Amino acid sequence: MMKVVIATRRSPLALWQARWVAAALQEVRPGLAVELLELSTRGDELLDRRLAPLGGKGLFIKTLENALDSGRADLAVHSLKDVPAEMPSGFELAAIPRRADPRDALVSRHGPALADLPRGARVGTASLRRQAQLLAARPDLRIETVRGSVQTRLGKTDSGELDAVILAMAGLSRLEIDRGSPLPAETMLPASGQGALGIEIRSGNAPVADLLKEIEDADARIAARAERAFCKALGASCAAPVAAHARVEDGAVELKVRVLASDGSKVLESAGSVSADAAEELGRELAADMLARGAGPLISAVD
Repeated sequence: MMKVVIATRRSPLALWQARWVAAALQEVRPGLAVELLELSTRGDELLDRRLAPLGGKGLFIKTLENALDSGRADLAVHSLKDVPAEMPSGFELAAIPRRADPRDALVSRHGPALADLPRGARVGTASLRRQAQLLAARPDLRIETVRGSVQTRLGKTDSGELDAVILAMAGLSRLEIDRGSPLPAETMLPASGQGALGIEIRSGNAPVADLLKEIEDADARIAARAERAFCKALGASCAAPVAAHARVEDGAVELKVRVLASDGSKVLESAGSVSADAAEELGRELAADMLARGAGPLISAVD
């Protein structure tokens, strides 16, 4: 009987995602033995500061990659938005299952819309992408850095420490937390990979790669190719104020992208649509367009 060990972070959401992958694999391979290897990462330990100056969201996955490299784990489950566009040598994204809701959500004490927040309201997020788009829409808002689990961030709103927090709709849904109002893409374009899971393995691990093919979603992979190609060509880390969202329908992929100054004072946008087999080319073309229009300095100011 085949057995696989899944490396995962210890947060409630990360554990939910790892258990979901375990159940999906056991559904397609009855009798498969699955074990979770729960690990604490640097990203989980450094809760009092922004990640960008410390290495970005890659801090969430390095410990899990070490477990893969040492043979302690066969695969690692990540939120795809945390996986750098440039994969390190020796590793690969073996599967991207069906994507959940990619939108961001506003969880507020004042109403469901951004316009309901009072002037000078305190909004919690550690994401420069979210911060920049919030300030572009509402320059009066006070952005407070808040990290930790979904429950920790919600608690800061419930206690009155913050007026609102921005969270991912997918995370709220997965944890069965019936709170939050989705923000329209016109206001808050999602991060590359948001709502999707990325399952990482050591390159060349054919038995596990073959197993993971059974839970791969073709449309989610195409969207990820477009979004991640954009970020890679742009030279942007996961922590940069960059948004990219692709939709796949009837064999075509539409990609919308946005690069901002971290204070929301400048917003660059672009979009395009091509056949699905040209998804990565579209990402690179939009990145070239953004760089030609001045995206470089906006990214380098925070990387």
